[in-house]
Amino acid sequence: MKLNLSYKLIIYIVLLQSLSSCKVGRFIVYNFADINDHKKFPSRSIEKDSISFQFTEAKVSKIPDSVTVRKEKTSFKTYLEDNETVAFLVIRNDTLLYENYWYDYNRSSIVPSFSMAKSVTSILIGIAIDEGLITSVNEPVTNYIPELKDNGFNEVSLEHLLQMTSGLKFNEGYYNPFGTVATFYYGRRLRKAVEKLELENPPGVGFSYTSGEAQLLGLVLERALNGQTISSYLEEKLWKPLQMEYDASWSIDKKKNGLEKTFCCLNARARDFAKLGRLYLNKGNWNGQQIVSKAWVERSTAIDTTNGSSWEYQYQWWIPTKTGDFMAEGILGQYIYVDPKTNLIIVRLGKSNGDTNFENLFINMSSYYKTQN
Repeated sequence: MKLNLSYKLIIYIVLLQSLSSCKVGRFIVYNFADINDHKKFPSRSIEKDSISFQFTEAKVSKIPDSVTVRKEKTSFKTYLEDNETVAFLVIRNDTLLYENYWYDYNRSSIVPSFSMAKSVTSILIGIAIDEGLITSVNEPVTNYIPELKDNGFNEVSLEHLLQMTSGLKFNEGYYNPFGTVATFYYGRRLRKAVEKLELENPPGVGFSYTSGEAQLLGLVLERALNGQTISSYLEEKLWKPLQMEYDASWSIDKKKNGLEKTFCCLNARARDFAKLGRLYLNKGNWNGQQIVSKAWVERSTAIDTTNGSSWEYQYQWWIPTKTGDFMAEGILGQYIYVDPKTNLIIVRLGKSNGDTNFENLFINMSSYYKTQN
């Protein structure tokens, strides 16, 4: 009996090791994306500057007392906790009106961005264009990834990728261990996976949200940087100039010569995510320094329905309404919401989206602050 148990244990350990070495195995072991995913993958560090920008903290929290859900009122704090929120920040006019954490999370807790990283990738593409490292959004992606010429990408421009109108064939289903997104998320050959992508429709016909386009932009950026890593570029162009409070990291596909997962996986803290919102609230200007051009910020958050584009999504940013607000969004309910009309920034990070619609909450909160001094 002891011998059989020993053999079973050995077989179990070998099976686990073999599973963890492949994409499907890692999918089975880790199952579904969760808030601790920054601990599962190798990453590159991103260092903060020696000087940290701090929002002014309000002496008294200024938030709605309650919210009404399904015709029932509940306290604002309870509503957030019940919907698995781990961090919630409200900033207006550079003043932190509300900051709270739940489930043993606090100000220094790391939370993965998930798809909010797509918006950060867009910022870096804009900076690279400002600096002449990338010529324009009208360039074909094959200028940077010539391997895709044989896959029919000659007519796919960087703008198609930014607007997700490339016609890319990509399975975004997170529950499918054999799907494309699982290959990108759990696989260890991200560059090869990108080079194997194919088109399902002609570019410029219609909008279809896929992580593949954001990762294509990542490979474009890496090649434009000519040896500098994307994490290093982020540190140089954003993390230090924005005087982030904490170091950060960006998950990569493998330890040696890895590529940043630019469709996801920037790991940081709530206050530092808020500073990315502040940058775009101020049209790319940070305390007098133009970090990314005003034109890029405006183009990234404009309403556009031409060439197959959706008014709800521009340059890797979501557009909740047609009144000027915009946001970065991640799969488990990670949000950076910005409304220039009310000088409002909201950061919500969570274990899941909960049983609610946070986008509606942000819109209603913006209306609430219109009535406040």
